[in-house]
Amino acid sequence: MGRPKKRVSYGGRDVEGTPLSTTSTSEHWNQYLLEDGSIIRMKLVATEFLRIDGEYAADGNPVYVIRSTNVVAVESPEELRRPQ
Repeated sequence: MGRPKKRVSYGGRDVEGTPLSTTSTSEHWNQYLLEDGSIIRMKLVATEFLRIDGEYAADGNPVYVIRSTNVVAVESPEELRRPQ
């Protein structure tokens, strides 16, 4: 028995995708130094991978829909912080 399919919107259509799990991951932070001295750290965290059944990119690879969220951390100089 295969994995249960999941419905997802792709290309303006409601299509079926196959949920896939991962075996290894690596999530790196992007870091930005703003002119006001603040440091913004961001990373994209993938939460779900779906391979769209019967859909292929121009290079022949299957199409994947990846659900994700952004994680943001801010470190600002003391003078920019709210007074206590």
